[in-house]
Order: sequence, then C-alpha cells, then structure tokens
Amino acid sequence: MSLSPAFLDELRHRTTLSGLIGKTTKLQKAGREFRACCPFHNEKSPSFYVNDDKGFYHCFGCGAHGDAIRWLTDNRGLPFIDAVKELAQAAGLDMPAMDRKAAEKAERAKGLTEAMADAAAWFTTQLQGIAGGEARTVLEKRGVKPDTAAAFGLGFAPDSRGKLKDALKEYGDPMLVEAGLLIAVDGKAPYDRFRGRLMIPIRDARSRVIAFGGRIIGEGEPKYLNSPETPLFDKGRTLYNINRALPAARKSGRVIVVEGYMDVIALAQGGIDEVVAPLGTALTEHQLERLWQMADVPILCFDGDTAGQKAAIRAAQRALPLLKPGKSLAFATLPPGLDPDDVIGAGGRKAFEGILNRARSLDEFLWVSEFGTVSPMAGPDERGSLLHRLYQIADTIADPILKSQYRDTFRERFYGVFGSKAQRFSVVQAVSEPVQRPRKGLAYSVQRAVLLGLMRYPEVLKARIEDVVDLPLGSRALIELRDRLVELAYQWAAEDIGEITHEILSDTYGINVDPRLYTEDLAFTFYFSRDAFPEARADLERLIDLIIEEHLARRAVALGNTQVERDLSEQTYNEQQAARQLVDEARNKLAEWVDQFRTAA
Repeated sequence: MSLSPAFLDELRHRTTLSGLIGKTTKLQKAGREFRACCPFHNEKSPSFYVNDDKGFYHCFGCGAHGDAIRWLTDNRGLPFIDAVKELAQAAGLDMPAMDRKAAEKAERAKGLTEAMADAAAWFTTQLQGIAGGEARTVLEKRGVKPDTAAAFGLGFAPDSRGKLKDALKEYGDPMLVEAGLLIAVDGKAPYDRFRGRLMIPIRDARSRVIAFGGRIIGEGEPKYLNSPETPLFDKGRTLYNINRALPAARKSGRVIVVEGYMDVIALAQGGIDEVVAPLGTALTEHQLERLWQMADVPILCFDGDTAGQKAAIRAAQRALPLLKPGKSLAFATLPPGLDPDDVIGAGGRKAFEGILNRARSLDEFLWVSEFGTVSPMAGPDERGSLLHRLYQIADTIADPILKSQYRDTFRERFYGVFGSKAQRFSVVQAVSEPVQRPRKGLAYSVQRAVLLGLMRYPEVLKARIEDVVDLPLGSRALIELRDRLVELAYQWAAEDIGEITHEILSDTYGINVDPRLYTEDLAFTFYFSRDAFPEARADLERLIDLIIEEHLARRAVALGNTQVERDLSEQTYNEQQAARQLVDEARNKLAEWVDQFRTAA
C-alpha cells in the first residue's frame, strides 16, 4: 500500500478537526477557533486550541501540536496506518489498493482477530457460569471486584481439552492453532491450550484481543501460561494494558511498569490506570521505546525481593545504551513480600503513591545496586573495583553528554562515601557537636536524638524508613547523616546496620558513639544499651510519631495560608484558625513528652 501526500492532504481536508477532537474533549468556541483544557496534561485554565481552517491543534501549555492523524496516534494510541484507515472511512475515501500478498495477510489477520474476540467472549461466559465458581472465588480472595473483572474482560478456561475447540469450530483447527488457542503436537488432533485457568485477555493499543495470559486455578505449573507468538502477538513489542494506559498516561504525565497482570488490575481498581506490565520477560528495547513515547521517565515498580530487584537491574542495563537527553527511568521498590494489591489494600492509593514519590532516579538506582555489593569499610582493591564497574556502566551509554554526566555523578558519589572531607565533617558535626554545645536548641537536640536512636535500633530504621525520609531536619549536617542511614537501610539487613554505623563513625571518623555521652541535655531511653529499658524502642517510635504529627500540622497551616490568600471567606478563615490550633496542640504534646527525659543539667 502506498499513501501519497495528495491522498493524506485530501484526508485532512475532508476531516473537521473540531468535530473529531470534540468527540472526547469538551470544546468551547473562541472566535474562529475552539479552546479547551488540554487533554495531554492537567490544567485548570484552557490553553489548548483547535483551528479548523488551518487543520491543526496546539497547546500553549505543554506544546502538543498536530493534525487529525496525529490526534488519533497521540491521543488514542492508534498506529499510523490504523489512524488513516479510520479517518478515511469517516470521510468516505477508499484506501489505496494493497498488493495481493498484503491483502492476503490482512485478511488472515482479520480472521485471527475475530477468533480471539470470540474466544475472549466465550471465556467470560464460562467465568459467569457454574464451572467458573472456583475462578470467581480466586478473584474474590484477591479482592478483584466484579466490575473490575468485567472491565478487563477476565474469563475462565474449563479444564477440558476440547470445549473451546468445539465452541469455535467454525474457524477451523488450522486458524485456531495459528491464533495460539489450540496446540497441535506430532500430527495428533489439536486440543485446547488453556485448561483450568483464569483467563486474562491481552489487548493491543486499539483494544483488540491479540493473546491471553492464563493463571492456574489451584495447584499446577506453570503458574502463568501465555499465548505463543502469533501473527497478532509479539510479546517483545507488547505491553499488557497498553490500551487503557495510553490515554491515562497522557492525562497524568506518567506511566508505571509493574511485574504482572494482577498488579496492573489491582492498581486500576485502586484508581491508578496508567500502568502496564511486560509479558513474562525482561523489558525489551521495543517496550522501552514504547514507554518513552508515553512518558519521559517511566517508573518501574518491582517487588523488593531478589527476583524483583534483578528484573529492575536488567531493565536499567537494557535502557542505558538507549538513553537520550530527557529520557530516563525511575525505580520505586515495593516492600519485600508485598504486591501492589497488598499496599493498596492496606493503605489505599495514598500508600502506593507514597512509594512512587520515593522512586530513585536511574543513576541513584545503579549506584545503590553496585554500592550494596561492597562493604563501606572496603579496602582499596574493593573500592577500586567498584569505581571501575561504575565507569563501565556509564560507558555503555551511547549519548556522549549523558555518558560524561553519569561518570561525573558516579565519581562524586564514590568520593562522597570513600574520601570526601566535606561529608566527613558533616557527619562529625552531626554526631559530636551536640555534645560540645548541648544548649544549641531543643529542636536540634530532638532531631539529633532520633538519628542516634535509629543507630541503636536499626530495626526501627528499616520499619519506619518512609517516615525517616520525611523527618523535618533543620541542619545540613543532620540531613546528610539521615541520608547516609537511609542509604544503608536500603542495602543492609537490620542486624548489620548497627555494626556498620558504629564502624563508620568510630573507625573512619574517630567518633566514640557510646550514647552515654549524649545525656547532658536529654536522656532518652533509647540512648542506653538495648536491654536497659524494655520500652526504649516504643519511645523511639513515639518520638518519631510526634515529630511527624507536628510537621504535618505545620504543613497544613502553610497550605491553608495560600488558600486564605485566594479565598477570604469566613469558613476558610475558621478552618485556618482550627489548623493553627492543631499545630499548637501537636507542639505542646511533643514538648511535654520530651520534658520527661530532661536531665538536671
């Protein structure tokens, strides 16, 4: 098929752009143009304009620009040729004729697509019937609601070798084998590929079913079985949920990659639709390119276990040679043993958004992954090997500017740990200065006390790492010490952290970290040996809670001040007064609790 410039120009001429865009976006007349809030990014005042005379749209906010064809490819996610076909049909234009081989291929693909659609409908019917009872129970246990199951077209394949084959017999065995629905072995009669499984349709960007993933019901292997590659399905080029994620990603400006089907479904049920998953393999170059079309910095959110982190590392390594300015990856790690639906179920969308907000940049993720293989007390040979590996990682980047920037970043991080005088001074200051100047201030002393307590009770550091990251610290020295502890917590088990921090501070920095030195102003129970006070850990967590409570109250007041500037109503004023009262209460609660640990000095 050949699409001439004249044909494409005629297609654009026959298409009323405002009518096309107005099907999904509310347009308002503005002189000779139309305007709207941009569908490609979130905004409150309209900056998106459509001009029928010139045949293009433009957003003055995000720069989105294009014609009718571009609208269908960017907003709807259609491939170019499919966008042209849709516009041509609406405009009453015949597509240029295909050659014979292309026509035969298109006709065969059409038959396969129809067979897959009918298979999906049959699986859905089975799920709702008597045979699907056990599969429905599995969904209920996973917390998947009926409307969610319907939205994703979930179904059930009975444990039978021929029921699907009989249901779709009009297509013939050869086509069903080619579609991956039947298996043909050694010349024997083909039989159903999926048996006794929860069925999950895999769709292309146009929402057409192109493959299936089947999860075993009960015991059996493999746990998940995917369709084989077919004329419709290339798993290295496909992302699960791409049809739903494309429009959602354009509105949110982000795309999230998780490990599996059920992760995607759980997050969609929790209100996060811009989520995709690879199909049982590591991310491929084609999938990465597709992700970068959806967002500049896709967020990879894999499990915190060994397998999940290995998958994240493979994705990072695959991405490095492909990096371009403005295109990168971020990495958000789930707590070990928890899936996205566990996080959503326990804390709702807010809890999962908290994990996403702490996503590491690609350079930070690579640094932490490599640094975790080396002891902080490593000798020169190990340190040299680490720096060499980091440079090798940077050298896989094709773009020369990015390669140079990554080398510089790795070098700065390396010397920040293994030789920076500036960091050494900051850590010394954070730990020793309160002893030398105990009257520096209550806030400083309390903040310092929490960090020293976390060194004594690293299991609290591991368990409360999200709150530790959010601690409001008023000193650069304390911030650098906190960040050092957090970095260790991400890489080491709790039982190792206490020993490591002791070695770093006492051996490397020459500081005696015996907490008994720090009782000149405050004598918290968690300063002393671990067996001295049974309530020490609870006291440490209580202090963290009180600090966070006051911080959140103060932040609410700050946000309220902005609202008062915009809205001088009595209700807004009263709400702000109530917020200030909460700050006073939180501050008094913290002060009263801390007072009981003051020493006579």
